[in-house]
Amino acid sequence: MTVSSPTLKDLTSRGLVYAPGVWDGLTARLAEQAGFSALCASGFAVSAALGLPDAELYTQTENLQAVRTIRESSKLPLVADIDTGYGNAVNAARTAAKFADAGVGGMFMEDQVSPKSCPICVGDPVDLISVDEATGKIRAVRDSIPDEVLLIARTDARGDEAIRRAQAYVEAGADMIMPVTKTFATVEEWQRCHEAVGVPLMATLTASTWTERDFTPEILDQIGVRLALLPTQVLMAATGAAQQALRRLAAGEAPAQVSADALQHHEFVELIGFPEVEAKQNKYLPAKQDR
Repeated sequence: MTVSSPTLKDLTSRGLVYAPGVWDGLTARLAEQAGFSALCASGFAVSAALGLPDAELYTQTENLQAVRTIRESSKLPLVADIDTGYGNAVNAARTAAKFADAGVGGMFMEDQVSPKSCPICVGDPVDLISVDEATGKIRAVRDSIPDEVLLIARTDARGDEAIRRAQAYVEAGADMIMPVTKTFATVEEWQRCHEAVGVPLMATLTASTWTERDFTPEILDQIGVRLALLPTQVLMAATGAAQQALRRLAAGEAPAQVSADALQHHEFVELIGFPEVEAKQNKYLPAKQDR
């Protein structure tokens, strides 16, 4: 009998889950091999992989393709960033259904006006849609996806307005609430939000923000966070390493000297799965002398 893997909803019901931000098959494979139990298809990273800032410049199709690629490389539960749903409630429902069909275990949608802006990259304030429009989109998405898929409502509002919106989003069908890093300024405000909404929270521990610095596992448990995203740490580390290597090569440093600090070829070959492919070739293809 085949034992099914736990869903994202199962995992978060048992306790705190960390999900690193990934954007392609390689980063998904690396995160799984590192020992994580869940992944996040980071919109910031997916956009950056296309050479674009996180300003909803990529399309629903491009985002969905990234999610499908990640799912092909790892079967870990995946939470996806569906931005604003790419339109009104009807558009958002279609978007959510497509992401659910792609196998995501959860998705988060924000209440910004489309096209959205990354709140930690732009000045204040960001423009929000009305509560009525936002709750309509949440209801539409909830009706279009299976019950086991977590619907996480993000709000870019601040303070008391964020809590009022969060309560309305839960009433509309959200399973979790996602305040952004600018929503609240203190741990106590996060805790008050959790007490007011009565559902778990999702936090983004974005690199170089106060949540990354202050939100220890103990604090996350205290404020009711069950899903903690690490959306940009891998992206920043990989970009820094690639930038340094390219600069050294462009400056005339010997390729062998630059690559000495990197993963060795045989290590990468094994990591990426060549032994598994070779085993299948030996099993299913004719012997080489017969080809």
